[in-house]
Amino acid sequence: QVQLVESGGGSVQAGGSLRLSCAASGYTIMSLYMGWFRQAPGKEREGVAVISSTGSTSSADSVKGRFTVSKDNVKNIMYLQMNNLKPEDTAIYYCAANLGYGGYRSLSSSEYNYWGQGTQVTVSS
Repeated sequence: QVQLVESGGGSVQAGGSLRLSCAASGYTIMSLYMGWFRQAPGKEREGVAVISSTGSTSSADSVKGRFTVSKDNVKNIMYLQMNNLKPEDTAIYYCAANLGYGGYRSLSSSEYNYWGQGTQVTVSS
């Protein structure tokens, strides 16, 4: 079983930055593909940025050039660095993971079995 705990959310003005962390336990993240998803009120959950067990990444077009996903295999933590935040980035951000090796990763939430509890990010204009 994989346990995921997010931290780092908060409130920030447009143009500001935040860094989210996702601490994993139960498995080494070197055996997981992981991702960040978000859900705004009244909207479906969407993939934001994902990373494979080998460190390959993909991100949604809406965050390209602003958000960066990374991980620390020693600390067993995945990060999401969010720069130049916009009001439309306001959402609950979730960390997700599934067992898998190599370069596989996915922006589809259906590909993930393990989820964190979520952390709120609010961007004001």
